[in-house]
Amino acid sequence: MSMAPEDDVRVLEDTERHFDDGTVLRARVLAVPESEKFPEGIKYRLHYGTTEDVTFVRYDNSHGIHERHTSEGLDEDYDFPGYAAMQDRFWREVEQHRDEIANS
Repeated sequence: MSMAPEDDVRVLEDTERHFDDGTVLRARVLAVPESEKFPEGIKYRLHYGTTEDVTFVRYDNSHGIHERHTSEGLDEDYDFPGYAAMQDRFWREVEQHRDEIANS
């Protein structure tokens, strides 16, 4: 008997953090079977925005395409640098935004 594909999915990270300023950080990362849609074997959604669903920055590959979203919409010039580099960039952007809020 073969396993269903969802049996091979492992949650690597599932975090949600609400801040006093009304922003929220959500990070969900799954290890999935390598496929045409997810060749790296990772499905992810890293989001930082408001609790009212305003996006400041979000990285995801939910549709099998690596995307970067900002408050201005989809970043058409985004070139996926690899998962580790993308994750580092996300955390830097969140930290930069949090610093800007703290200093305003």
